[in-house]
Amino acid sequence: MSVHQSSNIKRITTHVLQEMKTRGEKISMLTAYDFSMAGILDGAGLDIILVGDSASNVMAGHETTLPITLDQMIYHASSVVRAVKRALVVVDIPFGSYQGNSSEALRSAIRIMKESGAHAVKVEGGAEIKESVVRILSAGVPVMGHLGLTPQSIYKFGTYTVRAKEEEEAAKLIADAKVLEECGCFAITLEKIPAQLAKKVAETVSIPVIGIGAGPHVDGQVLVVHDMLGITQEFKPRFLRQYADLRGIMTEAVEGYIKDVKSNDFPNEKESY
Repeated sequence: MSVHQSSNIKRITTHVLQEMKTRGEKISMLTAYDFSMAGILDGAGLDIILVGDSASNVMAGHETTLPITLDQMIYHASSVVRAVKRALVVVDIPFGSYQGNSSEALRSAIRIMKESGAHAVKVEGGAEIKESVVRILSAGVPVMGHLGLTPQSIYKFGTYTVRAKEEEEAAKLIADAKVLEECGCFAITLEKIPAQLAKKVAETVSIPVIGIGAGPHVDGQVLVVHDMLGITQEFKPRFLRQYADLRGIMTEAVEGYIKDVKSNDFPNEKESY
């Protein structure tokens, strides 16, 4: 089977993702937060674009994902959707916009879908947010779950270290994955957990499991695009593979521009009217 098999599909849907898991085709997923980047990722044949609340970090410079608002997520999602012709666009519901009660969760999900044109939402947590997940799904909004390291709960955990290494937490994670599947989630993201545990989850549930720092035995992978392209270079966890050094290329280009402006080499006669 060609690794580009799914690139011939006109539009990726939740149904297509389920078919990919069934036939063993890996699912590719990256984050995007703006029109230009989303267009590049979509044109390259990416399966899922996640408008992540990681925009709080890489776009706004916050230390955590907590400060980003629902309005800001809708802005980023709208920008992404306008560029996408093929990929499934999933949007994180930000911290404080769904944990309070299921009615608030539903309102947040509906705003994202109506105002951005996105295709699905993503929420962090298991059994404790079951009511909110069910309420969102009841309105026909596809939901992706997120277990393991859940950045919105960073102050509860107090660390970004690997989750579910102990038997009790691992058992709860598996149970939560089953809850999310039973609720009707179309996929689950597993972040920073032992590879063998992630393998067990992927084998236990029938829906696609996407990993980030969860080893190779899941149904797909996701990375933050700024990390993968080497635009942000301060964050280098073990699970990150950097595919380019865009920070270096961009710095060199800007330095060249400054030099040409200072020396009056730019613009030259051909670049003038």
